[in-house]
Amino acid sequence: MAVRHTREEVVNSMPRTGFFGHPRGLITLMLTEFWERFSYYGMKAILIFYLYYSVSKGGFGLEEGFALQIVSIYGALIYMSGIIGGWIADRLIGTRHSITIGAALIMIGHILLSLPNNFTLLLIALLFIILGTGLLKPNISSTVGELYHKNDSRVDAAFTLFVMSINLGAFLAPLIVGSLQTNIGFHAGFLAAAIGMFFSLIAFIIMSKRTLGLAGLDVPNPITHDERKKTGIYLLGVALLFALYFIYLSWRGQLDLQHFANMITFLGIVLPAVYFGMMIMSKKTSSVEKSRVTAYIPLFLASVMFWMIQEQGSTVLANFSDKKTQLDLNVLTNGAINFHIPAAWFQSLNPLFIVTLAPLFSILWTKLGERNPSTVVKFAIALVLAGLSFMIMIMPLQSGVQLINPLWLVLSFLLVTLAELCLSPTGLSTTTKLAPEAFTAQMMSIWFLSNTMAQGLNAQLVNVYTAVSPVRYFGIFGGIAIGLGILLFFVSPLIKKLMHGIH
Repeated sequence: MAVRHTREEVVNSMPRTGFFGHPRGLITLMLTEFWERFSYYGMKAILIFYLYYSVSKGGFGLEEGFALQIVSIYGALIYMSGIIGGWIADRLIGTRHSITIGAALIMIGHILLSLPNNFTLLLIALLFIILGTGLLKPNISSTVGELYHKNDSRVDAAFTLFVMSINLGAFLAPLIVGSLQTNIGFHAGFLAAAIGMFFSLIAFIIMSKRTLGLAGLDVPNPITHDERKKTGIYLLGVALLFALYFIYLSWRGQLDLQHFANMITFLGIVLPAVYFGMMIMSKKTSSVEKSRVTAYIPLFLASVMFWMIQEQGSTVLANFSDKKTQLDLNVLTNGAINFHIPAAWFQSLNPLFIVTLAPLFSILWTKLGERNPSTVVKFAIALVLAGLSFMIMIMPLQSGVQLINPLWLVLSFLLVTLAELCLSPTGLSTTTKLAPEAFTAQMMSIWFLSNTMAQGLNAQLVNVYTAVSPVRYFGIFGGIAIGLGILLFFVSPLIKKLMHGIH
């Protein structure tokens, strides 16, 4: 049996010289994630337009609602694949090898997208990216947690810096990729994303051996010989069920995107429930760990509501910026500036605000010390801000103008970004703190499953968006988020009690 190292041994195995008071391994993971996010957000910034722009403009000419649903399903599968990646890391190869393999798969997917292709090749390329992201995304975040002791006061600040690196790549990507798409074509933009992923892979391979020590090399819960056979039978059974389901849909003449979206939404709801039940009932989970997992459930549900709003920035708001926003500065400035804003550039607003504000939030949480708001309160604040980011869109729409001023979108993205800075780095940090020892990477997969559930639900909401007025759409879902935020604030004392000292 392979020797497992303690958290103390892993932390002590890394170089002592630090990165602004943090382990040097943090900069390795930040650089890797920077280029991976550059690749991901660059591609995603133009994907929706690639699907519904006409063939004459280089797209596929799909109906807009159909294209919005595809992007939502893709987003759900991206984060759902984290279950597989977390399990592979926890049971088979550890997080470090998972990151390397995942980066290679993502790079292949982006290379395929950069080639002139048909719709089938597009789907194959997206499959590579989905599988690769599942291996890389949850495991690189888990590795950040391995750099520190359980209650190290630097963890929240470290994840804030990590999120800042994510968003620096996400900020630059739409600007560069969007400009290439506008001036040259979609495939030039996808090629830039492929090059970014190449840099991500090279950075991790070169730097990890020198800076990460033992971090990511252990297999926390290695699979036994008997379990391998049972797992193989289980996977075969699952594959058979899916095959029978698709055969049934084909027989009924219902093998279409809507039924596939329904299945993704169903899985997005069921999988987290199964995972929570598995961890709470497992003999490998202590009573204190079970209580902490229970405390995590309302935080998970709050994050689902937040991501439902935040992820619509690349679907509903992307379509809104392209179709219902005045992008011609010549009109806005009475002829002073002759420039047309690429619609993809709005995808840079969220990461721009995070890069600008994340250091301030990191300093704020550190300076507050014992007065630092609890995790639950931060989540409640995030939901209220996210709800306001939707509610604010009602004001320009009620004026009756055909194309709204782009500054309203800027304000909406600012509010949802403030919400994200309260929820995302705190959520990543809290996930590593509340995770049972036997389910470290899989617990991080559950965190990303909140995004899966959110985007699975969004795959249904795009039908609502196309059926009702934008005023009603933004008002209903913005109001729900604000109401849930207020409720979470009132139940925060009970949740904190269940955390057993983890704040």
